[in-house]
Amino acid sequence: MKKDITHLDDIKLLVDTFYGKVQNDDLIGPIFNSVISDWTPHLAKMYTFWQTVLLQEHTYFGSPFPPHAKLPVSPAHFERWLGLWRTTVDSFFEGSKADDAKWRGQAMADMFMAKIEYFRERNTKPLI
Repeated sequence: MKKDITHLDDIKLLVDTFYGKVQNDDLIGPIFNSVISDWTPHLAKMYTFWQTVLLQEHTYFGSPFPPHAKLPVSPAHFERWLGLWRTTVDSFFEGSKADDAKWRGQAMADMFMAKIEYFRERNTKPLI
């Protein structure tokens, strides 16, 4: 029986499984693997990000968008990211936090893609 996301260990399972899929994905894996040489610090940062977002335990301090601003991505890349995210959440969890994780993933993908397109169209970069 699946349970909801309630603890940091749940976040770690979700993040580790998801990014394992990302690293091996034929579309988005090469992009991530070209900019992340050591996954350990990235995964630790993602634990704190999702712990803050989903569990309201404020452990993440940073700006998530700037590292993504110059990536060579398109809506197809975000769709793949979202597909992997949703299937990973659904494979382990169900409940309100799991639903929130999927909703927040969609919201972030939409916002990131919109911002990336904004900066590309203006040939500029974010301040932070």
